[in-house]
Amino acid sequence: MKDEILAAYHRIAPLVRQTPLEYSAAVGAFLKLEHLQHTGSFKFRGASNKIALLTPEQATAGVVTASNGNHGLGVAAASQARGIAAEVFVSSHVAASKARRIEAMGARIHCAGDDPLTAELAARRAAEATGRVFISPYNDLDVVAGQGTIGVELHRQLPQLDAVFAAVGGGGLIGGIGEYLKAVSPETEIVGCWPENSPVMHQCLLAGRVVEVAEQPTLSESTAGGLEPDSVTFDVCRRVIDRSVLVSEEEILRAMRLILESEHWVIEGAAGVAVAAFLKEAPRWQGKNAIIVICGRNVSAEAMNRLCER
Repeated sequence: MKDEILAAYHRIAPLVRQTPLEYSAAVGAFLKLEHLQHTGSFKFRGASNKIALLTPEQATAGVVTASNGNHGLGVAAASQARGIAAEVFVSSHVAASKARRIEAMGARIHCAGDDPLTAELAARRAAEATGRVFISPYNDLDVVAGQGTIGVELHRQLPQLDAVFAAVGGGGLIGGIGEYLKAVSPETEIVGCWPENSPVMHQCLLAGRVVEVAEQPTLSESTAGGLEPDSVTFDVCRRVIDRSVLVSEEEILRAMRLILESEHWVIEGAAGVAVAAFLKEAPRWQGKNAIIVICGRNVSAEAMNRLCER
């Protein structure tokens, strides 16, 4: 996928921010600041690449997606930038603030059901019935290539790179970064990071196939949820992930608080997972160049309350 990721990098360069890479003395690692990306999440990259690849006919018809959060924001913003219509299916549990932000970017909100899976199935049916393109949050190699543009930036910002820590949900983020770095810097370790309460891709990798995994509530809301049986990211993750680290909810919360207190940034739970995973393994990386992907800043009201309570 190296060539596809490089092509995506040049394709979306006018649209996305090249986010800074900064060293945090408090953490002891470099931080890739994707929470400073448009919409507050790396998801804007994948959405931008997919939308840039639409044919004129597809663009005229508009796009459909399903997301209660970052992916919906990314698709809405990328669609607005190209001037095409977007419809975002959400479940009844979508945060009102995120629904307002999606609508403010010109997308139409459609509420369907009480859970993300119901909303996604409804979105896919609507896309098929109307001939519109459905944009998956991870199960699409064009989306994965867009997320992989982070890997291009990392290699240019810090060529001597020993490890990258990234939270894993559907696998698009770590898969895209890993595919690029394994091609240009094969010695770099790709470290997958999961909350103990929702280690879905981790368990699928252990099983050697996509399986159903029991989950518990987690601060890492944006990585929660099952994998589609035919997910293209499963094989990608199997190729690129070298190590796996699981962290507790308390470790995630401590990591989020450390970043808030030391760097004065509010980061979402998924970013906290990656920070917590690095801190758990910090002695292993002492004196080496390790990067933690701070994947987003869109914190729910419930997570914010936990972050601020003492």
